[in-house]
Amino acid sequence: MVFYSPDHVLLFSFPAQGHVNPLLRLGKRLASKGMLVTFSTTEGVGKHMRNANDITDELVPLGDGFIRFEFFEDGWEENDPRRQDLDQFLSQLELVGKQVIPQMAKKHSEQGHPVSCIISNPFIPWVSDAAASLGIPSAMLWIQSCASFAAYYHYSQRLVPFPSEENPEIDVQLPCMPLLKYDEVPSFLHPSTPYPFLGRAILGQFKNIDKPFCILMETFQELEHDLIEYMSKLYNIMPVGPLFKDPNAPTTTIQGDFLKADDCIGWLDSKPLSSVVYVSLGSIVTLKQEQFNELAYGLLNSGVSFLWVFRPPPKNSVFEPVDIPDGFLEKVGEKGKVVMWSPQERVLVHPSVVCFVTHCGWNSSMEALTSSMPVVAFPQWGDQVTDAKYLIDVFKVGVRMCRGEAENKLITRDEVEKCLLEATVGPKAAELKQNALKWKAAAEAAVAECGSSYRNIEIFVKEVRRRSVEMTSKSSNLNGIVEEIRV
Repeated sequence: MVFYSPDHVLLFSFPAQGHVNPLLRLGKRLASKGMLVTFSTTEGVGKHMRNANDITDELVPLGDGFIRFEFFEDGWEENDPRRQDLDQFLSQLELVGKQVIPQMAKKHSEQGHPVSCIISNPFIPWVSDAAASLGIPSAMLWIQSCASFAAYYHYSQRLVPFPSEENPEIDVQLPCMPLLKYDEVPSFLHPSTPYPFLGRAILGQFKNIDKPFCILMETFQELEHDLIEYMSKLYNIMPVGPLFKDPNAPTTTIQGDFLKADDCIGWLDSKPLSSVVYVSLGSIVTLKQEQFNELAYGLLNSGVSFLWVFRPPPKNSVFEPVDIPDGFLEKVGEKGKVVMWSPQERVLVHPSVVCFVTHCGWNSSMEALTSSMPVVAFPQWGDQVTDAKYLIDVFKVGVRMCRGEAENKLITRDEVEKCLLEATVGPKAAELKQNALKWKAAAEAAVAECGSSYRNIEIFVKEVRRRSVEMTSKSSNLNGIVEEIRV
C-alpha cells in the first residue's frame, strides 16, 4: 500500500494504560483527518496490545488517512526488578528514547514519509528536546484535567502556597477554581505522599513546558471553560476531548487495551434497565484485603446487581496479594459478575448500568461524563482526588465514598451500601442522572462538526500541515543532523 501524504505524525507514548489510551484515540482522530500516524511505545507494551487487540505492524486505512504501530525495545528484560523503580525506569526510557526517535525519523525520511510532528504525553518531557534537535515540531497531549494542569503549574512556579511540612493542612486557592482542601490537591504534591517519584515525573513536564508548540488537552471547553480561558493566556492550550467519543470518525477496532476484554455485554443484556452498578478502579489502583472485603460485602448487602472489574496484583509487584473473599461469589449468584477486564466504553452506555464506582482517574471520569453515567467516587491518589472534587462539587454527577488514600480510613460495608443506594434510587440519584445527561449533551456538541473540540482538531491539523511545508526545505539536512547527534 502506498501513502503519498507528507503529513506524518509520530505519537510517542509513555508505556502505561492510562497514557496509551488517550494518545491512541488522538492518533485515530488525526488519521481520520487524512494524516499518516505512527504510534510508538515500548515492545513490552506492544506485546500486550497485539495479544489483546489483534493489531499488527501493518499500515491500516482509517478515514482519509492511515495509522500504524512501531514498537521499540527499552533495553531491559521483562522481569527486571528495576522496572519497579519509576525513577530508574524513566532514566532508562530517556536514554533509549533519545536514540530511538532520531533512528525512526531517519528511517521514515528515507522511506519518503518524513515526520512532520511528534506528540508525546506526560512523564517523558525529553521527547520535545529530541524533536527540537531534529528540527521537528512537537506537541504534548495532557491526559489529565485542566484543573490538574493548573495545580501542577502553580506549584511548579511557586505562585501560591501549597501544603508543606510546616503547614500540611492548608487549603489551596487557584484562579478560576473552587477552593481545594489539602486532600483535594493532586496528592503527589502533598509532603506526605508515599509516591514522591510520581510527583517528580509529572513536574518534570513543567520544566520543559515551553518546548511544545501546542498543549492538547483531554477535556473540552464547556467542561472547564473559565479555567481553560485563563490558562490559555499562559500556553497554547487546545482542548480536544472527549477523545474516545467522535461521531465524525469511522468505526474502527483499533484499541490500546493491554488485556483482552471479558465477554460481559451478554450478561448486561439479561439485566433490567438501570439496575447494575459498574465497579472499576482502573489499571493501577489496588486495595488492601480488608478494604476489598468491605467493598465486596457492601455491594452484596445493598442488593444491587453489579459488574466488577478485578484482577489480583501481579506476583512480582509491590502490592500486597488481594483476592475475592471465600464464599462471596456463591452468595452473590446471578446478581453479580466479576471480570478481569471490560470493554468500558460499551459498559458505560449500556442501558442496564445505573452508576459507576470509580477511582476517578481522568480517562474514566471523562468516559463517565460523556456517557451520562453518575459516579460513586472512590479516589486513592494523584489527580484522582482532584477529579473527585470536580465530579461531586462542580459537575455534580457523583456521591463521595472516600477522600483518598491519605485519609487512611477504612470505608465500611455500611458506608458502601449507603453510597450505592444514594446513587441508584431516590431523588439524589435522579438529580445526578439529570446533571450527567447535561454533560453528555455538552460533550457530544464539543466533538460534533463545528463544535469546540472539533474546531481545535481542525486548527491543529492545519498548523501541522503548515509547519510540514516549512520543513520540506530542511528535510535534506535531516540525515546529517542525525549523524551529528550520534557522534
